[in-house]
Amino acid sequence: MNTADQYLKAIYLVQEMEDGPASTGAVADALDISPASANEMIGKLEDRGLAEHEKYKGVSLTEDGIVRARDAIQNYCIIERFLANVLEVEEFRAEAHSLEAVIDDTVAERLDTIIDRSSECPDCFDAGTDACRYLEVEQENIAD
Repeated sequence: MNTADQYLKAIYLVQEMEDGPASTGAVADALDISPASANEMIGKLEDRGLAEHEKYKGVSLTEDGIVRARDAIQNYCIIERFLANVLEVEEFRAEAHSLEAVIDDTVAERLDTIIDRSSECPDCFDAGTDACRYLEVEQENIAD
């Protein structure tokens, strides 16, 4: 997953939580970056036909952007579940965020064969907890 995919994933999840266009500030917060950096990448995504940004209203993903965002979420779920359920990494979320930018689709597909992913994926991802619903960890650990 590359940086653009991380932005698409963040925009998609913010759109889901806000039930409409994602504000640049909310996207920046989700990625822990400055609003100026978020705005710059949103412009690049718009140039690639993956997003539409309307000043003061927010950013929405195009159909192509939604497909890529859902693929990015699915890969993130795979990484997260592998770390938590197979390797039993305690800080799986932080580790998954670190790895999502460097694990490509081929590696994610191979990890997927180990975790027995649900057909619901990526709809299994809960933006509020930033975690897959199928993690085999205690719920209190997810809500941190």
